[in-house]
Amino acid sequence: MTIQPKILIADDHPLFRIALKQATMNAFEDALIDEAGSVDEIMKLMGKGAPYDLLLLDLQMPGANGFSGLIYLRGQYPEVPVVVVSGNDQDKIIAKAMNHGASGFIPKSTDLPEMAKAIKIIIGGAFWVPPGFSAVRQDIGDEEISIAETVTSLTPQQFRVFTLLSEGMLNKQIAFEMDVAEGTVKAHVTGILKKFGTYNRGHLIIAAQKLQADELPV
Repeated sequence: MTIQPKILIADDHPLFRIALKQATMNAFEDALIDEAGSVDEIMKLMGKGAPYDLLLLDLQMPGANGFSGLIYLRGQYPEVPVVVVSGNDQDKIIAKAMNHGASGFIPKSTDLPEMAKAIKIIIGGAFWVPPGFSAVRQDIGDEEISIAETVTSLTPQQFRVFTLLSEGMLNKQIAFEMDVAEGTVKAHVTGILKKFGTYNRGHLIIAAQKLQADELPV
């Protein structure tokens, strides 16, 4: 454990980032804290300087749907522990997050002292889940494992295109969203299809849906 932990708080709601920041400072008053409101911002921050000691990640935020953000970031930065923070604290969601590589799960309804306790425990090298969590069996099937492995192999731009495709966007809409030429998007789609071993973009949407978390609130 570092004396002055470096922590990244990732949530698209500023008020909740404030709450997480307060909990983090309650745990480590000298912590170095950065904030991100999207997966793009996370990637930019994590690509700079020394690695973070902890990432507090909202499951549902711009640039990621369901567990895709967790899976991708764990694949790109396996040395960084990730704690999922979510308004959905169903046991099956917690179990699936842990199976996808999370080091902990903090419900958004958790009070600040308990959040601080969780952050201390995880930075200390242990796992943390809510006290009331019932360890339900939530296996990840071979197909989902294969999808997750392919997602981690995507480049940052491919991952962004994959996420936008999963939202039902057309190439033209994706190009506008990413501020790139439509031909660039087509090239990314071709690369993604090749990695997934398919010629049908509909299969990509189905694959993305398998990584969704059911009825995730904000």
